[in-house]
This record gives sequence, C-alpha cells and structure tokens, in this order.
Amino acid sequence: MNANLFIANKTAEAVKSLYGVETEASAIQTQATRKEFEGDVTVVVFPLLRTSKKSPDVTATEIGDYLANNCNEIASYNVVKGFLNIKLSTTFWNEVLGSIINDKNFGQLPPTGKTVMVEFSSPNTNKPLHLGHIRNNLLGWSVSQLLAANGHNVVKVNLVNDRGIHICKSMLAWQRKGNGVTPASSGKKGDHLVGDFYVEFNNMLVDEVNKIMDEKGLDKDEATKEATVLKDAQEMLFKWENGDAAVVDLWKTMNGWVYEGFAETYKNLGISFDKTYYESQTYLLGKSLVQKGLEMGIFDKHEDGSVWCDLTADGLDQKLLLRSDGTSVYMTQDIGTANQRYDQYHFDEHIYVVGNEQNYHFQVLKLVLKKLGFDWSDAIYHLSYGMVELPEGKMKSREGTVVDADDLLEKMYNTAKETSIELGKIDGMSEEEQNELFRIISLGALKYFIIKVDPKKTMLFDPRESIDFNGNTGPFIQYTHARIKSILRKAADQGIAPRLTGAGLLPKEESIIQMLSSYPDKIKEGGDAHSPAIIANYAYELAKEFNQYYHDTTILKEENSDVRDQRLALIETIAKVLTKAMNILGITLPDRM
Repeated sequence: MNANLFIANKTAEAVKSLYGVETEASAIQTQATRKEFEGDVTVVVFPLLRTSKKSPDVTATEIGDYLANNCNEIASYNVVKGFLNIKLSTTFWNEVLGSIINDKNFGQLPPTGKTVMVEFSSPNTNKPLHLGHIRNNLLGWSVSQLLAANGHNVVKVNLVNDRGIHICKSMLAWQRKGNGVTPASSGKKGDHLVGDFYVEFNNMLVDEVNKIMDEKGLDKDEATKEATVLKDAQEMLFKWENGDAAVVDLWKTMNGWVYEGFAETYKNLGISFDKTYYESQTYLLGKSLVQKGLEMGIFDKHEDGSVWCDLTADGLDQKLLLRSDGTSVYMTQDIGTANQRYDQYHFDEHIYVVGNEQNYHFQVLKLVLKKLGFDWSDAIYHLSYGMVELPEGKMKSREGTVVDADDLLEKMYNTAKETSIELGKIDGMSEEEQNELFRIISLGALKYFIIKVDPKKTMLFDPRESIDFNGNTGPFIQYTHARIKSILRKAADQGIAPRLTGAGLLPKEESIIQMLSSYPDKIKEGGDAHSPAIIANYAYELAKEFNQYYHDTTILKEENSDVRDQRLALIETIAKVLTKAMNILGITLPDRM
C-alpha cells in the first residue's frame, strides 16, 4: 500500500463527489509533505481549479473536509497556500507495514513481457580487466538486476573483442620477446601475461619511432607510419583474417590464457552472463551486411577498396566500415552482432553499457542499422557512463599505468581486513568466518562506492574512502544490517518474536514506514532512468534513518510488550528491504560484524 497512491485515489473520489467530474487518480498530483509542515502527503490542488471553479484554499479545504469525514485513514489535514497537507492515521501506517511484511515479493514489479538485452564488460583480449572494466561490470550487472525487478525478461550478454590489431600487437611482442613463456611457466594469470606483452609492444614501437626520428629527422606521426613493428602487426591481422594456420593457432592459445584469467576475475566480482558473443564469430556477418549495403547503394567503396557510409546529410561524417585491405573495424562486427542478437531474442530494448567516449559510435551504429532497413534499431540504447579516474589522474593501458582489477580486489580485501580488525568487528569469529566477512565487506565497499555515483558522471575512485563504517558507504549499510540482526538475535534468545500488534507509532516510525513503502517506486524510478545509483542512495537513506531511530528509541528494553514487539517487526522489515535493495547492487549484507 502506497500512501501517495492511496491519497490520489481518495482525492479522485472526492473530486467526483464534490464537483461531479470523473478524474483519474494518475492525474492527481501528490508529493511528500515538506518537513516544515505537518502531514505525510500533500495534494497539489492547482490543476483541479478548472474543475472546482473555486480558489485554491477553498478547493483544498473542501477536499480536506471530504477526506476527513469519509476516510478513517485520515487523521487530520491543513491547508497552506493552496496545498492540502494530509496526516494519515496510525491505523493506516500499521496496515502499510503489515502489507509490506506479508508481501514476499515486495519491490518486485509485475511482469511486463518485455525482453531487455544488456551488453556489458566487452573486454579486449590483449590485457586484463582494470578499474574502468570494474565500473562497467558492476553497472551492467546492477542495471540488469534492476530491470529484472521492474518485471522485464533480462538477458545479460558479453561481447569479447577477441580479434583485431590489439591482440595482434600482444601476439607479435610474445613471438619476439616471450621466449616461449606461458602462464604455467611464469606463475602469472593468463590475462596479465598477455597484457604484459601489449605493454611490451608499445615499448618496441616507441623505441623504433624514436630511432627513425633521430636517423631521418621525421616528426612522430611520420616516423610511426614507417615503423616496421606496426606494419608487422597489421600484416599479422591480415593473415589472421585469411586463416593463416600459424597465426590462428597462436591467437587461440593466447586468447585461451586470457579467458581463464577473465573467468577468475568475473567469479571474484560475482558477475555472470547468460550468453557470451565473440567478435571473431560475428565480424563476418557484419561484413556480409556491409556488402548488402553496397548493393543497396547506401554504402560507398572508395578507390583504395575501403567501404564507407556517408552520414553527412544526417549531421555526422563519413564512417569507415571496411579497411582497404578488406579487414573489418569495430563498427563492422557491431552491425553483425546486433542483427544476430535481434534474430535470436527479438529484444524490445538493447542496452549497451559502454563509456561516454563511445557516444558517437552508437549514434552511428543506430543510424547505419536504420539505413540497412532494421527498424528495431530504435530499440538500441547506449547507457553512456563517465570514466573512472584516480587521485593521480587517468589510466593508460598501453603505458601500463592502469589499476588492475585483480590487484584492486586484493587491495580492497586487505584494507577491509585491517579496518575490521582495528574496529573489533571480528570478535568471536572463526578464521573462516573472518575471511568471508573481509571478502563481503571489501566487495560491498567497492561495489557501493562505484554504483552510488550517477552513471553519467565521471567519478574519482579512492579505495581508502570506500571502506568506512560511517557515511555513505557500503560498509555503513552492511554494519546497519548486522546491528539489526544482532538485536533480533538477542530478542530470540529472550523468547521474544517480532509481531504486528497495532500499537501506537512514533512520528519517526511512521516516516520510516512511509520510506519503506516507497521502495517499489524507487525500483521503477531507477529502472526508467537506468540508474542503480537511485537504489544505492535509497538504501543509504534508509540505513541512516534506522540508525537515528535506534539512537533515540528504546527497542528491546521497552516495557510495553506490544510496542516492543511491533518495533522489532519494524526493524526486521528494514533489514529485509535493505537486503533486497543491496541485492540489486550485487552486495551481500552480513548478519554479524
């Protein structure tokens, strides 16, 4: 039962009775009453003046009188400058709490029948996952969970960029500098080993470019064009696309190393996918669609053999679809992959979770697909998120200055361990329980710190700030949940169980119940905005409200058993709703801390 919806329905009844006009409840404007006024829900009566043909104050007073005389749930009302502030009764709020407790699926919206595909992660196989990938993965996962809570059928997909010039650079460097090293012989995760050779390629290129600049007096751009190591990498890509056996075998081997490394990182992050696509398996379909576009006359082949789509009439520019040597680009495979996915799932919406540096790419993708005759291209939505920066600045993969995901997870674990021990959060726990708690806290800190920021914003990540048991952090919410569970265990030890008694409620208790009842609205709001940050900050506000309530209110030592048991029911419900909200973010709430 939602207070705003309840008042909207009752106000619609009042308008019909008072003025003889049918009004939809959805047309009634309601909002939470401002803190400086008495009330729970405020009705904005100005849109109703055409119907009442009376002044704002008179209209508000007439509706208020009707509600007070005809609804037992209305305790009182007041009118302030045309705004009708309504105070709901204790009985109403007890009924709301009971409805939340009895609804096993509270917060899960009804099925929509809509299929939503969410692509996230999409790593390249030339390097391990880094901090930027972590934001992508955590955002993609939580958006998927949020959309599922909105009643949609959600398909989580990954596209592995397993072919192209990037992996050829790592392969070439391994051939020339690797001396046959493997993950087994080096003791390194495969994705880390391959990433080392991507950095090594860049070192080789820099050395050669500097040498050419010194010997021939060329500028950097001209020298780069002459660098044989870059030409050799491009030649390797050409050989791969033409099925050269030796190149393909090395490609399979090194990608295999990377996949094993990725799988371990995904597992540690608590991330999984319903289906994984590989660029190597979709780029040919993309090339066939480019050929179709040529035949349709919507693409152009230049003299050098490259294929382009002229989008200047659409306010963009010319977009390369195939290189002059026939090799494909990212756009080629994205065209093919999107078509394949629609044929397989007939999605109603396809969300690409990709950083904002690719905004133009997805503008072009939608437009090219539309020109190819695919009306479903309108279903494509680019969830464009801001970059993650560090106190020391931006990260650069080719220079080896990224924050590695595995290293970050380990650092977070160690920080959680140190902080927990320092604050005495592990007293009485076995070693196994301690290690699990450190893991839960470290992941909760990382996930919450990243997800609480609106996706569109660039964010500054500082691991030290994220693990804090006070403030807007994951550990604060985790500790709040553990504190509630501790109270409930003590109650159980005394033979006391939470129960609804219909006892009187404090104003703070009514406001908490109102906040709890708004959870489904937050689910919808977050889903519509594709923003799990809305759920993260809701959980924080709820945890904050509990802590203030706990500080000011007697619970277990309350002498009136009806009041005590009802308060236990209230805090138990807070714990359950916090668990639901944080589950959407992929965060576990421990019972003990």
